Amino acid sequence: MPARRRAELAYPAQLEAEADGGYVVTFPDFGVGATQGDNAKEALDQAADLLETMVANYMAEGWDLPAPSTPGGRPLVRLAPLVAAKAEIYRAMRAAGISKAELARRIGIPPQQAQRLFDIRHASRLDQIDAALAALGRRLVVTTEAAPAE
Repeated sequence: MPARRRAELAYPAQLEAEADGGYVVTFPDFGVGATQGDNAKEALDQAADLLETMVANYMAEGWDLPAPSTPGGRPLVRLAPLVAAKAEIYRAMRAAGISKAELARRIGIPPQQAQRLFDIRHASRLDQIDAALAALGRRLVVTTEAAPAE
């Protein structure tokens, strides 16, 4: 059995305290965008929304999503599971060098329906995500882990 590599779309966030209070969060892997909060927890909660927005924008513009860098002691911000699955479809499609229309053809769905696979606000069904990944030679693997205590 081949060794498994755990892949997770979690990006390190740069969290910086402001002189007048509060925190600013940026994502070095993306190079643009910032958010803030009155405390570190609030700033990181806001960072999750910013990260999803940046991923959605990259997909809408047809840009390659950056691979997450090594955390290096920085907090990780994870994409919501559905957004992460959509981002993985997008990354696999880009790696295969095919268009959204070709992906739709491979799955046997209309192009408009395939477009929804990349809309982070659309509640795509798990079977659709699984079919898209299968058409790209990938498969969806679901795992769980203990959540950190708050």
